[in-house]
Amino acid sequence: MKKSVLLSAMLIAASVMICSCGDKKANGKDGGAAEIENTDLVASGTYMGTAKEVDPEEQEIYVETADGKILELYFNESTKLTKAGKDVTFGELKKGNSLEVTVENNGNSLKPIEVKILN
Repeated sequence: MKKSVLLSAMLIAASVMICSCGDKKANGKDGGAAEIENTDLVASGTYMGTAKEVDPEEQEIYVETADGKILELYFNESTKLTKAGKDVTFGELKKGNSLEVTVENNGNSLKPIEVKILN
């Protein structure tokens, strides 16, 4: 009898754990921006575009270029972010900002070297 109760309790606990392991972004519980599928890799260089999504928690932005490409950029400690020629924090980035981004293609991802907020 004790084994049955213990086994039932373990199964219930395991079920609860499995159900609570969903993707936070998929169910919207973390407040971050939605993940955008099918982003594009471009050659290293400078591009003009618009901030399509800004995710402060992930320090990530998606930039839509004039030709419709979507660039996924994860900021790191060496990414330079400026507005009107002055260094600013990631919090200054907003969805819809006009941007000039300088990126380095690392083969399977883009490293943002510099991001200029134009408006």
